[in-house]
Amino acid sequence: MSRILRLVLSSLAVAAMALPAAAEKLSLATISAYFDALTTAEAPFRQINADGSVSTGVLYIQRPGRMRFEYAPPDRTLVLASGGQVAIFDSRSNQPPEQYPLRRTPLNLILARRVDLSRARMVVGHAEAGPLTTVTAQDPEHPEIGRIEMAFSAAPVALRQWVVTDETGARTVVEIGPMQTGKRYPTTLFSIPAEEENRTRRRP
Repeated sequence: MSRILRLVLSSLAVAAMALPAAAEKLSLATISAYFDALTTAEAPFRQINADGSVSTGVLYIQRPGRMRFEYAPPDRTLVLASGGQVAIFDSRSNQPPEQYPLRRTPLNLILARRVDLSRARMVVGHAEAGPLTTVTAQDPEHPEIGRIEMAFSAAPVALRQWVVTDETGARTVVEIGPMQTGKRYPTTLFSIPAEEENRTRRRP
C-alpha cells in the first residue's frame, strides 16, 4: 500500500466542537441509523499525517460507496472512492492512479449501503468518553485490514471524530470543519474514469 493511501486511510478524524460536558451513551442501533440516513456531506478538513506533516483540503461524501478528498496546494493529491475502488491521483505524476479495492479499507464499513454495527464481531469497543460515544469497529471478515474508531455527540447525533488504524499500526488525524449535508453532486465528481479522462486532456 502506498504512503499516500496509508496516510489517507490510516486515520481520519472530525474535530470535536464545543460539546456539552456530559451525554448518555448512544446505542449501536442509533449510530447505525445515523449513518443510514446520511446521504451526502461536504466539509473542509485539516489532516495531520503520521509523519507530523499537515495537509488541508475539502472532503465530499455520497453514500453509498463514494468519497472524494481534494487536497489543497502544494499537495494537490486527489483520492476518490467509487465503483468499489479507491484511486489515488498524484499531481506530480503522469501515471495512472494507484487503485485498491474499497472492501480492503476500513472506509468500506461506513460507506456501505446499510451500516449494521450489531453485526457479530464488527464492534470491538463501545464506550462513553465524556460528552462523546466512541465506537471501534472492524470488518469481521477481514480484521487484518485495520480498525476505525469513531466518536459521536448525542444532541444532535453527529460524527465528531473518525480515526482509522491500518494494518501497520499507522495513524493519521483529519479534523473536519462544519459539515454541510443534503447537497446534490454530479456523478462525475466521484468518477474515477472521468477524472482520468480530465487529467489526460490537461496534459501538455
